[in-house]
Amino acid sequence: MKQSDSRLIGVAGDLNILAQKYPGGAKTPVLCIPGLTRNASDFDDLAPKIAAAGRDVITVSLRGRGRSDRDPDYLNYHPEIYRDDILSVLDAFGVRQAIFVGTSLGGIVTMVTHGTAPERIRAAVLNDVGPELAPEGIARIAGYVGAGGGPAASLEEAAERIQAINGVAFPDASDAEWLVFARRTFRETATGEWVLDYDPNIARALMERGPAPDLWPAFESMNKTPTLVLRGALSDLLSPEIVGKMRDAHPTFDYAEVPRIGHAPMMTEPVAWAALDKFLTKIN
Repeated sequence: MKQSDSRLIGVAGDLNILAQKYPGGAKTPVLCIPGLTRNASDFDDLAPKIAAAGRDVITVSLRGRGRSDRDPDYLNYHPEIYRDDILSVLDAFGVRQAIFVGTSLGGIVTMVTHGTAPERIRAAVLNDVGPELAPEGIARIAGYVGAGGGPAASLEEAAERIQAINGVAFPDASDAEWLVFARRTFRETATGEWVLDYDPNIARALMERGPAPDLWPAFESMNKTPTLVLRGALSDLLSPEIVGKMRDAHPTFDYAEVPRIGHAPMMTEPVAWAALDKFLTKIN
């Protein structure tokens, strides 16, 4: 595979956000958008698999995450701002239309984008998220965002913290997998400590502005757009009841449930990858 192309791309507010392109081929490219406190590294395993099947993949760290700039105005941590950032990324890479793959917040950004710029989305993958969010999932997320408890002394300690929060969602994860999870969630400082790799002010924005605007109109606008919905079988954010309501609004979307996984699948799990690969093969 050709070497990936990592760029800092200017967006509104005089900020730069990190995007990485994995060259794969001439088919419609894929844009991967991560969850609330996550960054582009979540797709380090998924992006090469998609690229190997013949299409370019762009992964992005939203403002305030990873190597992307933090916003001095925390109220800009909102899906409508992220939508504009994502469109700037596509423009920077000269991409007119992409297949959006969004995990959690990334799926919310996908729906918001479709609501105002549907021509930019050839197809959509909503990973463990829908236009309605289960209250128990929102409460759990609100309870940990921004509550890092100070720096961790080692990567192993960081992994223990991550496992304490997410163990219920990944009951079969190994110690080695928790270390990978921690490395993608924390960053090492010059003093050797490990700190969460996102702006804690994201928690303030979540509390003051809420997780998203009303998403049902945007989701309903997708009923002619090829869509795959993935759900972790243990998810507390996307319930079977919400999936049923989604089916009423968009009867033709593809669907797969990933066993023994909560919020949210990494999409490299065998069931998730099989569904995603099958879905992508239907789109040029």
